[in-house]
Amino acid sequence: MTTEFHDDPEDESSSFWNKERPPVLLSVSRYRRWACPALTTVVLFALIVALAASNSRTWNRLWSVDQDLSIMNRSLSNTEQMSSDSQKEMMRLKFAVENNKDTLSSVSQALQQLSTLDSLKRTVASLRCSLQQIMNNGSQGAGCCPLGWDPSGSSCYYFSKDSLSWHEARDHCSSMESQLAILVSDEDWDFVSQHATRNFLWIGLSDERTGKWEWINHTPYVMNRRRWRPGQPDSWLGHGLGTGDEDCAHLHNDGRLNDLHCSTRLRYICQRHTQ
Repeated sequence: MTTEFHDDPEDESSSFWNKERPPVLLSVSRYRRWACPALTTVVLFALIVALAASNSRTWNRLWSVDQDLSIMNRSLSNTEQMSSDSQKEMMRLKFAVENNKDTLSSVSQALQQLSTLDSLKRTVASLRCSLQQIMNNGSQGAGCCPLGWDPSGSSCYYFSKDSLSWHEARDHCSSMESQLAILVSDEDWDFVSQHATRNFLWIGLSDERTGKWEWINHTPYVMNRRRWRPGQPDSWLGHGLGTGDEDCAHLHNDGRLNDLHCSTRLRYICQRHTQ
């Protein structure tokens, strides 16, 4: 009896004939087990870094705000101190004013006395002139001038001891009811020149107003070269005294004229008519 063997289809799927393969699901599962914690770690690290950066910026901002507040506090403190100092200064000034009322009153009285003294000087000058007229049998003679003034012809001349600019000298002469000297006649020139030795003296001659030389009363000046120093007037611009050239005339110590910048401080001659 012959025994037949037949292939059993079920045997083809048995482990005897097929080599065992690693389960795919197991590898995926291991990958997932490692991937999830790693991803979580990366995310947490990123969050930590982001939080750290955010905290650093927040800290910097807080520090900046703290510095600003500190500066504002110091400024407020300084302001309060200044306000306190101002109040103290106001109180001190008020106290000083209260204490100096008597002094201010004394100054006012002194000014009134000076005004009275000026009036007395005028009265004395008038009496002096009257006395001269009596001594001259009613004739005024060489003229009557205030004390400290020198008579010549029909004019009185005041030769200053102080130095002023041309404009200041003009104003000072005006305050004494006179003007800077106007020299027309040879007698006037000779008399003034005798007093001009060793000094430079402003007179009432200028070309500042119109660019042409004229006397202080706006009468034209007739150019006479022999009255000027050689080469003058030259309207020199290198004086270093500001804008403008030399617009004002003065007597040189030799009695002749020279032009200078009007801001130069010199002695001066005032002139007025005799009483």
